[in-house]
Amino acid sequence: MTAAADQKPSFVYVTYIAASPDKVWAALTKTELSEQFWFGYRVQADGGKGGRMTAHNPAGRLAHDDPIIESDPPRKLVYGWKPLYRDLPDERPSRVTFTLEPFKGQTRLTIVHDEFDEGSKMFEMISAGWPAVLSSLKSFLETGKGLESTWNDEQQKRAAEV
Repeated sequence: MTAAADQKPSFVYVTYIAASPDKVWAALTKTELSEQFWFGYRVQADGGKGGRMTAHNPAGRLAHDDPIIESDPPRKLVYGWKPLYRDLPDERPSRVTFTLEPFKGQTRLTIVHDEFDEGSKMFEMISAGWPAVLSSLKSFLETGKGLESTWNDEQQKRAAEV
């Protein structure tokens, strides 16, 4: 987590995954893979620039419908981020950037989630959410099984009420 001179928060996370960039890319963009590590969410982001990143929660409700800003498989994926949560109508969209780099037979995955306003509630949420999702992604790609959800009751309720 960093804060620039203008005090806008930015979340940065780096992990190394024992899988090829192609496999990591597929997991980040294909619904049938994402639901196995993203705690039941079905994420699709396999369109090109101008396409849409969509995510349906485990109940099948649309939780995201955001623009794909950049897509360079399997190296870089950038999309907007504006969850459709009813209790956060005033949060403006932020941006997610995934960078995948081959490294000694592994993939170095870097996520930068930025463009938040100071005091953003969403920033607080993603600061706990991304480490859990990315740890589950790593586990899924390396062992074939994602992690159990770390969400508390309030987080699970919010996700279900989209």
